[in-house]
Amino acid sequence: MTEEERAELEAILGHRFEHLERLERALTHRSHRQDSGGTDNERLEFLGDRVLGLVASEQLVDLFPQWDAGKLSKGLARLVSASSIHAAARRLRLGPYLRLGPGEEKTGGREKKRLLADAYEAIVGAIYLDAGLAAAAAFLRRSLLDPALEGEVEGLERPDHKSALQEWLQERGLGIVEYRLHNSSGPEHQKTFEVEVWHKGRRLSASEGRSKKEAEQAAARLALGILEENRGTA
Repeated sequence: MTEEERAELEAILGHRFEHLERLERALTHRSHRQDSGGTDNERLEFLGDRVLGLVASEQLVDLFPQWDAGKLSKGLARLVSASSIHAAARRLRLGPYLRLGPGEEKTGGREKKRLLADAYEAIVGAIYLDAGLAAAAAFLRRSLLDPALEGEVEGLERPDHKSALQEWLQERGLGIVEYRLHNSSGPEHQKTFEVEVWHKGRRLSASEGRSKKEAEQAAARLALGILEENRGTA
């Protein structure tokens, strides 16, 4: 990593590393390690995941004193989901800074959801080792927690119908469903999305929402109800 790249990334992250090797390791995927013989980011990712869970849990406890443990657990799962972490990594534009092997480079590794999420958590771990919990917590709040909570506080305690549907299917060995965007209409600032749920070539349900996520959740709730009803009458 050049001095210019280091300065650029540290400005994006809002943290100047005392030990540059920690930042470089956080950005190193195992495919690069296998080619170079160095160290990858998996241990830092493991540590960062635990730091994220702690900081996010503390923030939820502070923000929602009326929530019981069940609501807190559901809120935490949604707040630190793979999608939420990936969104944070994309906001930081981490892709160009990843250190990848030739294979991952050829297959678009810099845009892969899992690689970006792992690198983000590894950076959390690196900041924790470099400057302690307060610095890691500040980075997490700035880059992930505050943006995820902004405007979506109520959504944290809503049931996750997509997960419930998938769990129901997996418990019965019935595979997975596919969500298809059937239609979108309305002006850009007030669009309506219609999403269908398909399973093994059959449309189970369809529903609308103000976003694709909202429509998917509503369609999943309907699909689960249909499957449970059909199984009960079978």
